[in-house]
Amino acid sequence: MDNVAVAAAAFVGSHFLLSHPLRAPIAARIGERGFLGIYSVVAFATLIWLALAYRTAPTGPLLWPASDAIWVIASLVMLAASVLLMGSLIRNPAMPEAKTDTVPVARGVFAITRHPMMWAFALWGVVHILVYPERSNIIVAVAIITLALVGAAMQDRKKEALQPEFWREWERRTSYWPFAAIASGRAKLGGLGTHALIGGLVVWLFATWAHIPLSGWRAGIWHWIS
Repeated sequence: MDNVAVAAAAFVGSHFLLSHPLRAPIAARIGERGFLGIYSVVAFATLIWLALAYRTAPTGPLLWPASDAIWVIASLVMLAASVLLMGSLIRNPAMPEAKTDTVPVARGVFAITRHPMMWAFALWGVVHILVYPERSNIIVAVAIITLALVGAAMQDRKKEALQPEFWREWERRTSYWPFAAIASGRAKLGGLGTHALIGGLVVWLFATWAHIPLSGWRAGIWHWIS
C-alpha cells in the first residue's frame, strides 16, 4: 500500500482512537497528564511520518489543470477559512478552557457553524485539492478533511455526554453545517468582529505569501502578483 496512504490512515486513526474510545481507560491507568503525553507523542510522530511520506512520494499527474477561475474560487474560500479560524479563537464554548454554564447567543462565526475551526481546516483541504489535484496531495487533504469534519461530529457526541443541557441547547441555537442555522432562522449573521475579519485577512495574506519561500508556489493574491 502507498506509504502516504498508510501514514495518513495512522495519523487520522490514532487521533480518533486516542481522543475517544482509548482516552478514558488510558487516563484512568496513568492519569490525565500521562495520557496527554502519549497523545502528543503519537500525534507528533504520525504527523512527521505523514509529512516525510508526502515529501518523498513521487509526483503523479494532475487530474485537472488549475485555471485562473479555480485559483479565484480557492483564494476566496481560503480567505473565508481564515476568518472562521481567527473567529473561533474567542468565545468558543468548545474550547477546553471555556468554563461557562450560560449558553451564549450564537454570533460571529458561531452563527455560521458551531465548529468554525474544524470547518476552516476542512476548507483548507478542499482548496488544496482544487489547486493541486495530485494523488499524494489529495490523500493528505482528504485526511485533514476527515479529521476535521468527523472529529467535529464526534466532539458533539462527547460534549452531549459531558454537558448534556448546555451542549444540546448550544446545538439548538447553532448548526454543524455552515449557514444551516441562519437559513432556518435559529441564528443571525453578524457580529464577526475585527479579530475575525482583520485577523483572518492578515493570516490569509501571510499564509498565502509564505507559500512562495516554502514551496515555490504563488497562492492567494500573490498568484497574480509577480
